[in-house]
Amino acid sequence: MPEDFNLKSFLAELPALPGVYRHLDAQGDVLYVGKARDLKRRVSSYFQKNLSSPRIAHMVARVAKIEVTITRSEAEALLLENNLIKRLKPRYNILFRDDKSYPYLQISAHEAARIAYYRGSTNGPGHFFGPYPNAWAVRETIQILQRIFLLRTCEDSVYANRTRPCLLHQIGRCSAPCVGTITLDSYQADVSRAIRFLEGHTSEILNELEARMMQASEELAFEKAATLRDQMKALSAVLQQQSMEQTGNDDVDIIALSHAGGRYCVNLAMVRGGRHLGDRAFFPTQVQGDEAADVLAAFVTQHYLERMLPPLLVCSHALPDADLLKLLAQQHNTKSRVLIRPQGIHKTWLEQAQRNADLALSRVLSESTARADRTQALAEVLQLELDEQALDALHIECFDISHTAGEATQAACVVYKNHAMQNALYRRYNIAGITPGDDYAAMRQVLTRRYSRVAEGLGAMPDLVLVDGGKGQVEVARQVFAELGLDVGCLVGVAKGDKRKVGLETILFADGRPAKALGIESAALMLIAQIRDEAHRFAITGMRAQRAKTRNVSRLEGIVGVGAKRRQKLLARFGGFSGVADASIDDLSTVEGISQDLAERIYFALR
Repeated sequence: MPEDFNLKSFLAELPALPGVYRHLDAQGDVLYVGKARDLKRRVSSYFQKNLSSPRIAHMVARVAKIEVTITRSEAEALLLENNLIKRLKPRYNILFRDDKSYPYLQISAHEAARIAYYRGSTNGPGHFFGPYPNAWAVRETIQILQRIFLLRTCEDSVYANRTRPCLLHQIGRCSAPCVGTITLDSYQADVSRAIRFLEGHTSEILNELEARMMQASEELAFEKAATLRDQMKALSAVLQQQSMEQTGNDDVDIIALSHAGGRYCVNLAMVRGGRHLGDRAFFPTQVQGDEAADVLAAFVTQHYLERMLPPLLVCSHALPDADLLKLLAQQHNTKSRVLIRPQGIHKTWLEQAQRNADLALSRVLSESTARADRTQALAEVLQLELDEQALDALHIECFDISHTAGEATQAACVVYKNHAMQNALYRRYNIAGITPGDDYAAMRQVLTRRYSRVAEGLGAMPDLVLVDGGKGQVEVARQVFAELGLDVGCLVGVAKGDKRKVGLETILFADGRPAKALGIESAALMLIAQIRDEAHRFAITGMRAQRAKTRNVSRLEGIVGVGAKRRQKLLARFGGFSGVADASIDDLSTVEGISQDLAERIYFALR
């Protein structure tokens, strides 16, 4: 503890009130964030002789200071704790990836309602069902509704301008309300049945369809009876295929934990309206000897604090804090309970979720081992002496240049770390002020821009810098590093082999070490090729987007009568070039300053 921080007096002065506490180390970095119903009792518990785990003891040994924030209630402390964990990412808190946006199925509020895949707020008009664990589950449900209830999926602009039924009607997936093949009242009745189906009232719908079919048959309306028979057949097939159905209209989340190899998997299965929608695996980070109950508590808190809590949670382990669920339910103004030893269908669901958790964890451990082995092989080839922790943190950046005959030159930087590509750290650089097509100048510019800040002490230097290119590119990179005073030993070039075949590349070293041809069986070369190919892909996609943007603006600039102001108004009115290109002559003429003649000129120039 620092001299200016007296732990004994600090603990003595702590109030017995709810709040959030933060453990800080000597550098002021937050080690751990926690909430408490009673700050005095909770914080003092960390400084007793018998701590709950070696991990907590290790953390406490590094605590140099404690900060607390008093809140009005424990529920408010829970919310603040979660926000601080997401923002600060303390190393001793269990962290889950923050996937805020789950997909929903939307049935719109139109007169002829549309079914659609949806992400976002569910406070708007219409009916929203979900959340679903993934996009595939939503689209599968949409296909089921199309087969059984023949509901439309087309955009409103398409629906409003149809003059004849589309292909979906011809293959029996839509009743075509757009052209009046079904009355709006009948269509709305099908929409109502679809909503009831999603709410779990499948038996009622089957009985209703059967009664309507028998009535149609008695009235000698055999074509209608056949349609209803096909709907019943499709609905029965769906229920038979999904053996986990027939459960009423429950909304349940099933949470199963699997633990192996020092890692945890939390598998979340979702049931809405009695229908099992699928599951999703989560892999927490910064788990260091934590008990399964602690991992479960961290998941439940981080997952449900900003998402709707279902009426029932079926869990493989008990929550360590009995009041946690009450606090979360209080946040959503709802009621929920947790079931630990389920029976019947709930037990079947939990067993299935547990099997899926075990399989997902086994797969990730296998993949992690293979990725770590490749990183180890690369470290050996490059003669890097790294312990296990340093190997996990091995930071590689790879650069590539892309252009089309000198047009729209872009440089790309991709990052490999923790045995995986880190998409969030990718960067693109627009290259300007060079002779078009001069890849050496482009490489010099991007490396100077990227590492000049590092040379000034404003960023971390990667362990390895890969350059996609031969001796010329490596020499340019060496010169840049030498000018900036950086170690050229971390610079490596990847020279393409004969006919650019993967496995025939040569590894070039900027520090004078002899080049190496690793061979197609080399795990190290396969990793280098993966990183290089990802840099190439990222550079090309960026270059193409930049080129398209430049060419599109140029096409507008080339139209007589379209100056900068009119071009700006057109792009603003239609949301970009593609909107201008898709606009009709009448639409174009509605823009201020665009006459009918000029609208025609623009329309035909963009065709």
